[in-house]
Order: sequence, then structure tokens, then C-alpha cells
Amino acid sequence: MISVKAPGKLYIAGEYAVVETGFPAIIVALDQFVTVSIQTADQIGSIVSAQYQENSIYWRREDGEMVFDNRDNPFHYILSAIKVTEDYAKILKQPLGIYHLTVESDLDSADGRKYGLGSSAAVTVATIKALCKFYHLPVDHNRLFKLAAIAHFDVQGNGSLGDIAASVYGGWIAYRSFDRDWLKLARKTYSFADLLDQKWPGLEVELLTPPENLKLLVGWTGSPASTSHLVDRVALNKAKQHADYQAFLANSQACLKRMINGFRNQDLTAIQQELTTNRQILNELDSFTHVHIETPLLKTLCDLAEKHGGAAKTSGAGGGDCGIALIDKTKDIDALIDDWQNHQITPLAFNVHTVEE
Repeated sequence: MISVKAPGKLYIAGEYAVVETGFPAIIVALDQFVTVSIQTADQIGSIVSAQYQENSIYWRREDGEMVFDNRDNPFHYILSAIKVTEDYAKILKQPLGIYHLTVESDLDSADGRKYGLGSSAAVTVATIKALCKFYHLPVDHNRLFKLAAIAHFDVQGNGSLGDIAASVYGGWIAYRSFDRDWLKLARKTYSFADLLDQKWPGLEVELLTPPENLKLLVGWTGSPASTSHLVDRVALNKAKQHADYQAFLANSQACLKRMINGFRNQDLTAIQQELTTNRQILNELDSFTHVHIETPLLKTLCDLAEKHGGAAKTSGAGGGDCGIALIDKTKDIDALIDDWQNHQITPLAFNVHTVEE
């Protein structure tokens, strides 16, 4: 039995701008995981998830390809991850096997509602990690990121892949996305082996060390949001509002540059100032795209955090899901948490997760 896990993530700052090549975001990996287990099977393999018990998949292998007994399934990211990893195995002349693959996730609430922690990215990363172990394939963080980014992008078709980076590298990261148009062309131009060995244009991942007195708090609104749909809506508006969108990108880039320097200089005050600035920048984006990033409950979450001496904003695409607050550990954190709970905001007791080499 092989069992591996991959963490979920939350965006700290730089949302929406990060979908443009080379524009930075800060993301953090959390100690909530997707776990993928693999066990050798005989003639019939299976893919099972506790989240989708009624839709478990059974499959066999014919002429080296996976053949499914039922095709209408919610496992697109897992299947894409399997395909990409088995393409990698073929390059290395590893014979393909049959197996039972089981998925368990901490990234949803008890009643199945998503927290917005990047479950599709985490399940993609965990599946590839598990299969690389199963097939004894060499994989470091950089190669794991590329494999998972290809698999995830094949399904979702948009986004920055920052949630993949957080799940792969762990901890606090500054991330700049690669050129996805280049990837589409490169997949047709290069062999799969060459694509994995290439330097991907625009891609940068920097591990950040937070100041000792920084405390990350996460509040959940109980209302799920669709990142893909929200990103699509901004993309539709950016052409119509070109000047406003370019100003948004420039402001976000400058803000994130200052914020990353705050991490490098261990300056919590600077980090908090830029978090507040990034909240304002996202609200300006909202004013001309009308995607409703900061819902009334997320606004309450942020305003309450500021009242208690923290800095706060939406996390990720907004429109629901989670908000985050950065606060000095010496402040009265319990008072803020009580205030959140009194306003129907659920504090989530998550911690930052670092990934071993």
C-alpha cells in the first residue's frame, strides 16, 4: 500500500492579477490534506473517493490504455493526473500496472461544502505523487509541479496554477505564473520529455519566511464560490475595460513587490499595510468587473479583523469561501474569533504546512 498526501492552500494576496504571466501572488499551504492511496490490483482496478461513493470507477487495461466501465464521473482531475503520470512512466519505459486508487479529503466541511482550499489541485498533486511512488519514477518538486500543472490545466483550462504550486512546495510562497499560451503551443511542439526539462517562461516560485510575530487567521463564510467562473468573468471584462484592467495589474504588481519585501525584511507592519492595500485594489477591480469579490459577510470578516488590530481581505477569487487576517500574535486573538462567530463567520483552526524535500 502506497499512501501520500498533498496540502490545500489559501491565497494571501495577488489574486486575479496572478493569472497574467509573471504577475506575483503570495500563497500559503495549509495542514488540511488530500490523501491518495494506491494498492496493486489483479484484473480490475478502481478509483474510489469518500466524497463520491456512489460514483466509484472500475477499470481494466487494454493494449496499455485505461478502459472504464462507467464514463460519466466526477473524477476528471484524478483521471488527468493518471494520464499525465503514465505518459511520464512510458517515457522511462516503466510497465503500467493495475491498481486500486483511494482518495480521502480534509478540504471540505463535514456536510460536503468546499472551504475553497484548492481541493482539485491537491488531489491532482497527491495522485501524481502516489503514482510516481507506485511506478518508481524520479520526481522532485519542480517536476511534480510541471506534471500537476499540465494535468490540472488540461481539465480547467484557466487559472494561474498557483494552488498547484502551494500544494507542491508548501509553506509560504511568492508565485509568478508561467505563460499558459506557451504551454498550449509547447505541448504540440515538444516531446513530453522535453516539455518537462524546459524552463517554463514566466514561472517563478520563491519560498518566504513569515515574521515570528505573524499569525494567520482564517474565517469561512459558509458560502462556496466557483473560481473558474469568477476568473472567466474578469477575463470577459478586461478587454472592455482595458485601461482600468492595466491599472489594476500595475497596482497589484507594485503592492505584491512591497509585500514580498516585507517578508524578506521580517516586517509585519509592512505586510499588513500591503494586505490592506491589496484589499482596496481588488475592490477597485470589482467596481468595473462587477464579479462581487467581497460579499457582505466577507466585508464584515475584514472589518472586524481591522477593529481588533489585524489586516484582512478575501482569499482567492472571493464571492464566498474564506477570508484571511494577518495579526500580531500578541493581540487579543480570542476576542476577534468570538466577534467572527457572533457574526456567523466560522473560524477555521488551520495552520501553515511546510513540505519536506
